Amino acid sequence: MATRTPAFNPTPPAVPVDVRLMHVGANLLFVLAALAGVALLVLWLVRLPVFALNAIRVEGEVTRNSVATIRANAAPKLAGNFFTNNLAVSQRAFESVPWVRKAVVRREWPSRLVVRLEEHRAAAFWGNDADGSKLVNSFGEVFEANLGDVEDDHLPTLTGPAGSSAQMLDLLRRLTPTFERMEARIDALTLSGRGSWRVELDTGAEVELGRGTPDELVAHTERFIGTLTQVTSRYQHPLEYADLRHHNGYALKLRGVATGLDAGKEQKK
Repeated sequence: MATRTPAFNPTPPAVPVDVRLMHVGANLLFVLAALAGVALLVLWLVRLPVFALNAIRVEGEVTRNSVATIRANAAPKLAGNFFTNNLAVSQRAFESVPWVRKAVVRREWPSRLVVRLEEHRAAAFWGNDADGSKLVNSFGEVFEANLGDVEDDHLPTLTGPAGSSAQMLDLLRRLTPTFERMEARIDALTLSGRGSWRVELDTGAEVELGRGTPDELVAHTERFIGTLTQVTSRYQHPLEYADLRHHNGYALKLRGVATGLDAGKEQKK
């Protein structure tokens, strides 16, 4: 009878913990070294002269500035190359150019910036500025510019507290057609710190509108314009001053004549 020899499967000796840690550390160092090498290679590549910013293409509105002027003003404030240029910083650089309201900047491979510009459209002068270099654009925003570049000699002047330019431009636009009915143009609109409004016309007349919502001010002005001709035609003198701050009427002064008129009573006649 044959005897069976039992199989012998020796168990490999356990690797010491310190040896395993050494292997893990060596692998980690290898990975870090590889990553560092890749990073240095990328850094070397992005700094190649081929990626230096050597062109700027300007699109959009350039009626107030020439392309050369825009580049000359913005280029010194640009930094980095195609990869490292901060687009937000570049945007602010172009928006610092006079008459530029908004700039959108993007990269164009491999070494060019493309900027699309939107210019300010002047709607009024801003009268609170001591050196007289501020305007209000069509969005009601105050901006600085060379007033010599303004082509419209008949822009009105808005004067009011800081932050009120958009509100004032809105009321100016609503009042303009109302005063055009008396063949007058608004030269200046003023808002006091207490919220009282005053209009100066190109005829030299001044109209105190007082306080109220835009709807109330426009409605009160329309009632005034509707009855004014009855007075001016009677006395044959132009308007010099009107005070619309009365509840049921207004007071006015004609050049050479002083009088008063209750608008409510006049309309009942």
